Amino acid sequence: MQLAVCPGSYDPLHNGHVEVIARAANLFDEVVVAVSANMHKTPLFPLEERMAMARETFSYLRGVSVKPLDTGRLLTDFCKEVGASAVLKGLRGAHDVPYEVSMSTMNRHLAGVETVFLTADGRHSHLSSTLVKEVHSLGGDVSEFVPHSVHRRLTEHRHSQ
Repeated sequence: MQLAVCPGSYDPLHNGHVEVIARAANLFDEVVVAVSANMHKTPLFPLEERMAMARETFSYLRGVSVKPLDTGRLLTDFCKEVGASAVLKGLRGAHDVPYEVSMSTMNRHLAGVETVFLTADGRHSHLSSTLVKEVHSLGGDVSEFVPHSVHRRLTEHRHSQ
């Protein structure tokens, strides 16, 4: 069985993430969406809420599960624990390549885990969680960029401010 881990903070999950993970579900027997904290950023949503949004979003996809990836833990250790043979990374453009290639080389060196890169569909290549949060915080409509469950929570979050 071929299992891939798709790590990210998903704060928030956007349609670029969804599109890449949906395509990966057709390539692998199982895809684990590993939701993590980013120690360099303050999250908009707590980990449990980000996981709930991902579970709701991917509930229609066979073979996709959502698990937490603890901060301060190597991705390669998580991959070993779940039996993953690959890390799945989406690339928005050439600017993502240098960092992602160095990470993939380190992961292969540490644990023999390969990295599979999927390029984002052009409709989503401009999306980032940071950009979605910024546009939303300034009153912009991000409904076409995020799944319904995420948009609902973004709207609730804005009204609770």
